[in-house]
Amino acid sequence: MMSRFKQLGLVLCGMCLGVLVSLQFAANANREGSATPQLPVDEVRSLADVFNHIKQLYVEPVEDKKLINDAISGMVAGLDPHSQFLDEEAFKDMQISIKGKFGGLGIEVSMEDGLVKVVSPIEDTPAFRAGIKSGDLIFKLDDTPVRGLTLTDAVKRMRGKPGTSINITIVRKGETKPLEFTLVREEIQVQSVKSKLIEPGYGYVRVAQFQEQTTADLARHLDKLYKDGPLKGLVLDLRNNPGGLIDAAVGVSAAFLPAKSLVVYSEGRIPDARRKYHAEASEYSRGSEDALKSLPKGVKTVPMVVIVNGGSASASEIVAGALQDYKRVKVLGIRSFGKGSVQSIFPIIQGQTGVKLTIAKYFTPLGRSIQAKGIDPDFQVDETPNGSSEPFYREADLTRHLANPTEQSAPAAAGSAPAAKPKNGRKPDADEPPARFEPAGAGDYQFEQAMNLLKGKPVAVVKSEVAEPVAEASQPK
Repeated sequence: MMSRFKQLGLVLCGMCLGVLVSLQFAANANREGSATPQLPVDEVRSLADVFNHIKQLYVEPVEDKKLINDAISGMVAGLDPHSQFLDEEAFKDMQISIKGKFGGLGIEVSMEDGLVKVVSPIEDTPAFRAGIKSGDLIFKLDDTPVRGLTLTDAVKRMRGKPGTSINITIVRKGETKPLEFTLVREEIQVQSVKSKLIEPGYGYVRVAQFQEQTTADLARHLDKLYKDGPLKGLVLDLRNNPGGLIDAAVGVSAAFLPAKSLVVYSEGRIPDARRKYHAEASEYSRGSEDALKSLPKGVKTVPMVVIVNGGSASASEIVAGALQDYKRVKVLGIRSFGKGSVQSIFPIIQGQTGVKLTIAKYFTPLGRSIQAKGIDPDFQVDETPNGSSEPFYREADLTRHLANPTEQSAPAAAGSAPAAKPKNGRKPDADEPPARFEPAGAGDYQFEQAMNLLKGKPVAVVKSEVAEPVAEASQPK
């Protein structure tokens, strides 16, 4: 029996070496053009030895597939908070969610110290309506502790058939005991764009997530807003937008920028990761008809305010950063999340599974890195007159987050990013209810200040925190 496992281990070691040789040779020959570096033979042999010990000695039998998948998952998860191994179910779910329709709770999550951390609840979903907040730590799903689960496993448990329920136990900063929620899963069909005419001459557009149809949806909403005549001002709301597809972010930016403007660029180790994205139909139309070709006159020049907060991440930061660099808009709100890294999904094993791998970092047209820093608003405005009702956890708070390559000082990479300071130096009173409001509705303090800014009225900014100025470099190319 022992010799059989030893033989299996040697076979596994040989397979690993063979795969590594093939992959590494192909990667280096095709992408970097350099000689293949020496393979870590001892480390690969260690992997085979551990595999042998588990197969021979572990208290219960473990399937080979589970061991290999767990090894891959751990290897990828140890890189950064956003790289992830996708098994068959997770890979399928990822493809479905890109289209904006899936069964679940409506939470954008990441992994932090073995627990699932809420980046942002998606608007008008079970999680959002129940009061789940950015920064909540989920430590139990039904009766299963989250610690010990991979992010893929945790997401799997949260998703499911619409109509079924799940109990979620969370830890929230400022609360003395865990909070329990019973959520009923729904078909999450995110409406990526909403709009309304606030009053004659002033429009409002909210982008909740960047999906395949977001650019076309935005064009339709702008047409609707302009049907009664030109606008004097427009508010673009990106709060709690967790991001999405890069081409959708380019499309939204292109709606308001001159044709062929540089929107964002990425830098990575391989040629495919080093590219520039411009405001051109070829960059956002996915081969279909240009949804922006018949935009109403005035969209390119209408005065605009973009609202962001700590839940504005990734693609929403690309849009805010690009429009800010060109001085096309004024950005208002709280500093954004700071996810400035690029993930690509690579299918493996005949396209049944995949790996989501960080391959590059994003930069705004003026060369600012978003990573672990975010977008600083031109006007710092809290959620309420007395401050923000909840702390936002950002990229810089995540373990193993990538450093900001354009920051000279250590704080961005150190792992702690302070939340925006409240006006008058205090948070709302303990008995003050959380800020829950319909965006652009009654009680939306940031929106009220955005409208003041558009109309030339005074804006109630946070006196205790001053936004960093946008670089006064030459116009982006």
